[in-house]
Order: sequence, then C-alpha cells, then structure tokens
Amino acid sequence: MTNAYDDMLPWHERQSGAQQARENDYRTPYQRDRARIIHSAAFRRLQSKTQILAIRQNDYSRTRLTHSLEVAQIGNGIVHQLKHSQPSDAPFQKWLAQEALIETVCLSHDIGHPPFGHGGEIALNFMMLDHGGFEGNAQSLRILGKRGSYSQTYGMDVTRRALLGLLKYPVLHDDVVGEYPNKPSSFRQFKAAHWSPPKCLYQEESDLLDWITEPFSAQDKLALQQTHRHQPQAHAKACHSSFDTSIMDLADDIAYGVHDLEDAIVLGMVTKDMWLEHLEPKLQALDCPYLSTNLESIRHQLFSKQSHLRKEAIGSLVSWFITSCFISENEAFEHPLLRYQIALPSPQRQALDCLKQFEMQHIIKRPEVQMLVYKGQQMLLEMFEAYSADPERLLPSEIAREWHKASQINPQAGLRIICDYMSSMTDDYASRMYNKLFVPSLGSVFEPM
Repeated sequence: MTNAYDDMLPWHERQSGAQQARENDYRTPYQRDRARIIHSAAFRRLQSKTQILAIRQNDYSRTRLTHSLEVAQIGNGIVHQLKHSQPSDAPFQKWLAQEALIETVCLSHDIGHPPFGHGGEIALNFMMLDHGGFEGNAQSLRILGKRGSYSQTYGMDVTRRALLGLLKYPVLHDDVVGEYPNKPSSFRQFKAAHWSPPKCLYQEESDLLDWITEPFSAQDKLALQQTHRHQPQAHAKACHSSFDTSIMDLADDIAYGVHDLEDAIVLGMVTKDMWLEHLEPKLQALDCPYLSTNLESIRHQLFSKQSHLRKEAIGSLVSWFITSCFISENEAFEHPLLRYQIALPSPQRQALDCLKQFEMQHIIKRPEVQMLVYKGQQMLLEMFEAYSADPERLLPSEIAREWHKASQINPQAGLRIICDYMSSMTDDYASRMYNKLFVPSLGSVFEPM
C-alpha cells in the first residue's frame, strides 16, 4: 500500500529527471518552481506587456505583471479558504495545492502572452496560420516546458504538477482548429475577429502533453482531452482541466472582473451613469442576498473618488467571491487531480460573468482602445513578414543562429523560432524594433537588439 507521500512523488518529477536540491536546501519542489518563475526574464517582461490598457498611456493601470501578482494572491486566498473552511479530513484536502504551487501556476499563467495583449496574439496566429498557429496559453506551456532559461531542453524544468496546473486547454492544435476564411490581400484588410486561435497546445508539444499526463490512467487521459464544438466550422474547445487549473482560472476571472474594473473607474472610462445603466440592473436581477444588501454601498464606494473607499468595495467583492467557493466532483475521472474542481454558486458565477461582459463591452471594445490594439497588430504583422523573409539578415544574431539550426530540420520549426522571439517582446521593445525596421528617421546601429 502506498502512503500519501508516494502518491505525490510523480508530481514532483521534472522532465530532466533532476530530483535533488542543492546541499542544505530544504525548500519544497514547488518553492523552487516559484523561484524559477519569479527570477526568469520571461516573467520580468510582463511588466511591459499590455493587460487591458496600453502601456505608457498612463502610469496607473495594471500590466500583465501586476495582473499575474494579483491572480497569485487571489489563488492563494482560495486555497487558504478551502483549507480552513472545510473539514480537515475531506478527501480533497490531501490534493489541495500547496501555497508555492498555486502561486507558481498563477504567476506563470500569462507568461507566454505576446505584446499588445490579445490583439498581438491574433496577429501572430494569423502569421503562423499554416505553421501550427499561435496561442498565448500554449506559449506559456512552451516556455515552462521547452523554451525557458533553466535548461537547454526542458525550459524552466518545473515539476510535472506545475505544468499540469498551467495546462488550461489539454488538447492539441490540429484536433480543435476550425476553418478560417480566405486571407485578405493586404494587412490593412485584416479583421481580427476572423483570426482568433483555438485554445490549445501546439502540435509539436504533443510529447510534453504525454509526459505531463503520464501518471493518469488511459481512461482519464482520454476524458481529459474531450472537446466540444458549438458550430461545425468553429474551433472546438477543451471540456476539462485539472483541480489546480480550476483554481488558477477562477482567480484569473476574479482579478479581471474586479481589479481591472478599478483601473477603468479611476481613469474615468467607467462612470457612475454607465454602471447604473448597464451593469447594476443585471446585478440586481440576480437572486443574491449579498448583492441585495451591499450593491448600493459598493456603488457609492467605487465612485466616491476616495481611494480608501474604492479599495474597500474592491476588497469586499473579491472576498465575497473567494468565500463563496466550493468543491465539486466530476465522476467521469478517477484521479483526484482531475476529479475535484473549484466552483462558484450560480448567482456568484453570474455576477462575475456580468462584470467581465461589462468590461468587454464598455472598456475593451471602445474604439479608442481598439485603435491601439489595431496599431499593435499591424506592427507585428509587418515585422513578422520582414523577419521571415530574411531571418539571417534581420534577426538578432543569437536568434538567427537558432532559426538556422531549426530550419535545417523543418522550415516550420524555423518559423516557430521567429514566433517565439516576437511573442517574447514587450510592447516597448516591439515598438522600437518596428521603428528600426520601417521608420527611416528612427533607430540607430548603437541601440541593442
């Protein structure tokens, strides 16, 4: 009979096979994972990548880095809430993530996202359409499992369970990609809505997917990769993910739905009138005692122009979502890491969805925001075209050598190297490289690549 520690051992493994910490190093495997994320260049670059509002448009709004820190803090809060609000002998408790593990997963969940937010993601997917696509979550897994800076072969070489937690969409590109329209004749005719990527892993990461899911039974592996397709020509979507992923995903939703709303209010993009007309009636219609009691005071605090009152309202909403969480079970799975999921009661889930939809409609889709997204997309489209036309001439020398080596094996692998390079760019760096490539009066040979 195995004990609890033996059950956990496969999830402590790293692709490299390295198990031993340095001498006199008593950190857990997940504490070492977290350190690798925090000290990585890919994580630092998130400080200059767009969350919702473009970097440098103001000095207040959140970046991908601050968003990731907030997701980690909320994820940690959810784990702590479950640990102490539920019986200590509840079956899920043994499999509840350690603090360092959930923080690792949350801190790294956006680490593969490109410059200029989801607009940049769509642009890179368009350029990689015939070569395996581009998707931010897939790129995050690629960085941690293959391209990070802690191993020549295994990326960040983090533990199997950390990679499982990051595996939000455990399906391969070719199994879920739908049909795209004909490509436009000009980048100026690029319509973003037509070129969104499927949520997936890249086809070339199939070996990594196999390694992550190795401890599961054949039945669980098959169920984990189940998909559904709303329309015959649309992308299919994964149906399932792990226990840790469900916590990270909910923490991400809360950070987006609540904290990003704070930015928009402070910057005047969301007014009290907009709240009263478009959001409060939907929240009032929900059968929810908390909202019935607190909605008026929350509105007053959010729009009071006093930061301590606004923070009180934001904290109250976050606390409400965290303390409402409960554990659900999916009996289709045998393994606890797939069987257990975090969930919200229906009113809370609907309230969070209302917040997210409000932000999408009244912040992200605003023409002045979308013009910035469009500009970033156009920059990436033109840069990718230039780099792929003459990589050895235009790419930084180290990237050019890597491109050459990969292209000798497979031309598609060479384009993936260009895509890796471009997706790693910050908004500022991408803008500088665009100017060096295309604006005659800007850029200098003395500027670093």
